[in-house]
Amino acid sequence: MSTLDAQHPVPFRPQIAVLMMLGSAMVACGVFLSGFVMSEPAPYELLMVVQVAVWFLLGLKISRAVAPLLAFLLTFNVGGILSLTVMKDLGTGPMYLAVSTFLALTSVFYAAIIEDRHQRLRLIFQAWVAAAIITALLGILGYFHAFPGAEAFTLYDRAKGAFQDPNVFGPFLIAPALYLMHGLLTGKLSAAPLRVVGLLIISLGVFLSFSRAAWALFLISAVALVFILLLKERTGAFRLKILLLSLAAVAVLVVAVVVALQFEQVRNLFLDRTTLVKDYDGGHLGRFARHRIGFLMMMENPLGIGPMVFSEIFPEDEHNIWLKSLTTYGWLGFLSYIAMMAWTLTIGFRFLLRDRPWQPYLMIAWIVIVGHVIIGNVIDTDHWRHFYLLLGIVWGCGALEWRHQRMLRRGPSPA
Repeated sequence: MSTLDAQHPVPFRPQIAVLMMLGSAMVACGVFLSGFVMSEPAPYELLMVVQVAVWFLLGLKISRAVAPLLAFLLTFNVGGILSLTVMKDLGTGPMYLAVSTFLALTSVFYAAIIEDRHQRLRLIFQAWVAAAIITALLGILGYFHAFPGAEAFTLYDRAKGAFQDPNVFGPFLIAPALYLMHGLLTGKLSAAPLRVVGLLIISLGVFLSFSRAAWALFLISAVALVFILLLKERTGAFRLKILLLSLAAVAVLVVAVVVALQFEQVRNLFLDRTTLVKDYDGGHLGRFARHRIGFLMMMENPLGIGPMVFSEIFPEDEHNIWLKSLTTYGWLGFLSYIAMMAWTLTIGFRFLLRDRPWQPYLMIAWIVIVGHVIIGNVIDTDHWRHFYLLLGIVWGCGALEWRHQRMLRRGPSPA
């Protein structure tokens, strides 16, 4: 029930219930399609453009708690529009910023629908898990050439599932993996077998992506989840359960990795990807050199240099979200991005351990965002659809908490 419904109850109408169910199903469908982006525009964009417009036309509200997210994202994209003014050849710049603006609106949309009805969080994560398992299976089958044409789901001998890039495919799988881990650690043992199977499929997909950023994100997020659960649950029996199940999960994952390494192709690529600093990282005009030169260059370009221009000057893209914010969105976009991330992390940290129906979803999304902030130093997370979904989840849960606190201050309404 929305805030408006709580204040002004209306008679129950079957038509309204059906519309609400249909709307929630469309939201879940949109999240599911975010796992299948092999070309642009993808089915996700086509559905979400219509869905966002319809929801807001039918009265979905942006509350005061969600409004700052909209302000940050609009300011961020205004910085991008200003960067177009310094480009000699606009090329694909306007389209790039159109996609940026669209993704910003999806983030605000997710926050608003979550605030309107927190039960949608479960649907969102269930749809995300389903998409993750299917796209991970496609990546695994493609990696081992299990059927004709399976190479469509790989790139440079790395699994990419139904994505364009293994470096996006791998991080997309992390939040669903954490959701399954949380269910294993806190849920009923009767549901454990299905969760274990799903987690193994997703974990193997992450491994075969051979994305060092995805590996680091998975490790950081899993450790953080266990640590926060140990902080939240104070009973000795529960902590022992978490410890034993965590050790069992680690043992199963290690066995799965060892089995995968028996394949020569997997072993060779694994040894290559585990090299800490490769030539394209530390070499001449490598990743780290480009970061240093790029930041110095941006000190003289307050409006940025425009979308996709950096790769025309240097051998590759920025591979750093902070530098990407400067080059593509200018100083204005950079400052708004920093402010937005600081506010997002603060929201999650403040409400992380409060006993609420939405607390597990907030915890998972916040942990994965922290991980994205860390890996953002070596990879560009701009235009990652699941990242904007994570932002919407954290802000939506923050709005739910804000509304909950308002109701507590008001006290029970008179009969």
